[in-house]
Amino acid sequence: MKRTIMPVIVISILAIGMIGMLVLSSMKEEPRKQTPPPRIKVVNSIVTESVNNPTVIEAFGRLTSSQPIALISEVNGTIEKGKISFQPAQSFNKGDLIVKIDDRQTKFQLNQTKSDFLSALAVVLPEIKIDFPDEYDKWQNYFNSISFDEEIPELPNAANQKVKLFLTRFNVYKLYFSIKNLEITLEKHYFYAPFSGTVQSADLREGSTARVGSKLGDIINLEDMEVEISLPVTDVKWIDYSKQVKITSNQISGTWDGKIKRISDVVDNQNQTVTAYISIPNRKGLFNGIFLKAEIPGKILDDSFSIPRKSIYSDEYVYLIKNGKLDYRKVEIARKETERVLVSDGITNGDTLVTELMQGVSSGMLAKPIL
Repeated sequence: MKRTIMPVIVISILAIGMIGMLVLSSMKEEPRKQTPPPRIKVVNSIVTESVNNPTVIEAFGRLTSSQPIALISEVNGTIEKGKISFQPAQSFNKGDLIVKIDDRQTKFQLNQTKSDFLSALAVVLPEIKIDFPDEYDKWQNYFNSISFDEEIPELPNAANQKVKLFLTRFNVYKLYFSIKNLEITLEKHYFYAPFSGTVQSADLREGSTARVGSKLGDIINLEDMEVEISLPVTDVKWIDYSKQVKITSNQISGTWDGKIKRISDVVDNQNQTVTAYISIPNRKGLFNGIFLKAEIPGKILDDSFSIPRKSIYSDEYVYLIKNGKLDYRKVEIARKETERVLVSDGITNGDTLVTELMQGVSSGMLAKPIL
């Protein structure tokens, strides 16, 4: 009997102890949950200031000659050396004989026609002396002035219709204009430099045979160089034509002054740009074809705010810090440039503007500026 009672008593004591512990633990006060401090966004900022901002238009283009000329033969013959050797990169001065095409046949034909012309005059002169003595000296002097080595002088005016009839009957007029035509043909055998420049290419060299229509090569004017650039149509209205354009190159150190020379009236359909040409009066140190950067001074935008481009959200919004909180503000953008944006409305003097790109933020969030 005693053996049966003892286990019951032990189990009862243990059960009462467990119940007591549970009751005591339920009576213990739970610790309070601590609320985390509010999160403050620390951002780079500037204090805005309204000033008169000069604008700048940046563009890129290549330096080229404003007068590239293709030399095309209008006569047949063998190419001969002029004053210079006709080959690429060969420089020349204005008036130099760049290249020559064999002119012997044309000279012979010209002198033959002059001989026929003199013969015709020799037949007419006695007739004029007898019938029109007042006209004789004029035509005799003209006959004496003709040379085989010089251009034919201008034909005297035949005031008397009968004299003109004599001249026509003996083909004087016909032969005169044949000579003038051959003189023009003779000039086409010589290519004189219309400017100081260089030979850009030589398709045919000395000793080659040129045909009518053959391209001999290309020459360029080094006295008149210009930079060809493309400008967005929206930038054209900002150009200040009274100021010098700053020209630089990432290949050659130095700065050159330029001037807007002309702007095309035709818009590129794909890019919506127009072509502008900038002349460089002093191109020392620059080479034809080099890639250049042009900084074109623009008009001044009065009472505007210059802010970094990365400050703009959705093309027309900025974040300001007002009373320690972010304020999402719509602004009016007057002009966008490479590194900055000019704002004309939506910001006031003394505003604290966020100047960095933020993600996962919203208006009303606590913020602290780093100025």
